[in-house]
Amino acid sequence: MPIPFIDLKAQYRTIQAEIDAAIREVIESTAFIGGKYAQAFEASFARYCGVSRAVGASSGTTALHLVFAALGIGPGDEVITVPNTFIATAEMISITGARPVFVDVEDATFNMDPAKLKAAITPHTRAIVPVHLYGQIADMDPILEIARAQGIPVVEDAAQAHGAEYRGRRAGQMGAAATYSFYPGKILGAYGDAGIVVTNDEALAKRMEMLANHGRIGKYEHEVPAFNYRLDGMQAAILSVKLKHLDGWLERRREKAQVYNRLLEDAVLTPKEMPYARHVYTYYVIRTGHRDRVQAALKERGIDAIIHYPIPLHLQPAYRGLGYKKGDFPVAERQAEEILSLPLYAELEESQIKEIVEKVLSAI
Repeated sequence: MPIPFIDLKAQYRTIQAEIDAAIREVIESTAFIGGKYAQAFEASFARYCGVSRAVGASSGTTALHLVFAALGIGPGDEVITVPNTFIATAEMISITGARPVFVDVEDATFNMDPAKLKAAITPHTRAIVPVHLYGQIADMDPILEIARAQGIPVVEDAAQAHGAEYRGRRAGQMGAAATYSFYPGKILGAYGDAGIVVTNDEALAKRMEMLANHGRIGKYEHEVPAFNYRLDGMQAAILSVKLKHLDGWLERRREKAQVYNRLLEDAVLTPKEMPYARHVYTYYVIRTGHRDRVQAALKERGIDAIIHYPIPLHLQPAYRGLGYKKGDFPVAERQAEEILSLPLYAELEESQIKEIVEKVLSAI
């Protein structure tokens, strides 16, 4: 049988009764936009993250734009991030009119290299956006130390870090805010697009709530022209069900990642969990100089393996105008030539992992 990269049908079968009941309840109450289901999920997810506030959004992408807009970032500003993330991170910086500025990443973690951050800061820097890539939070303490010394807010892109921890803290407890995506393929995924911003800053939360809802301060009173970035009630109800199961799913993912580690450790570079981190393995990413051959062997057997992400952002056609060139971020560029994400989800059987590993080893 083929082995998919992620099996959402298998996950649905384990919680079908709860999901179906939640969907039916939303339909019967017609609370489709905002309302009690969105509010209940916002409160639950804020508690889960250990923060005081959460503001729902229509996607992880719009969540990023929402926090940038609330911070007043705009034309003439610069925002520092990394080049090895999905384009949404830089895209929402660009949408504000600001300029994305990239810094290279650590070889071991794929995350922002704090040692290279300070040199990228200029008088125009208005925010720093570390991306917690593949499920492991960036080394936040040195990043925060540099940011605080310069008076620059840190916005955590936690789209791939649901439940991940850094020295016992979850994303949103450290920066000015953290954004999450609930794209269906995420560990905590909706059945459509959805996202959220979490924060301990009450004033920032209130501004984001206003901006997400057409700049509204009353039913027909609007403070500023803004956006329709509201969280869908149906998706919120589905996410509330899934949130109850999240910690169990994370533990099973971590266990399966260790199986992969044990079987692959002498053949490829396996993910490194740092001493400060609780890695949730949103993606199980190996590195090998034989990446293309391994991926082809897996595909031949019907096993999905994906490259996250093959072209660093500074080399994307969309960002030619920034003036970067090949060689500017050698760590990220080298990683992009070697990385391969293998199937990993709570329902994946150990026998399937062994089969995947067998095909990997056969191609090296």
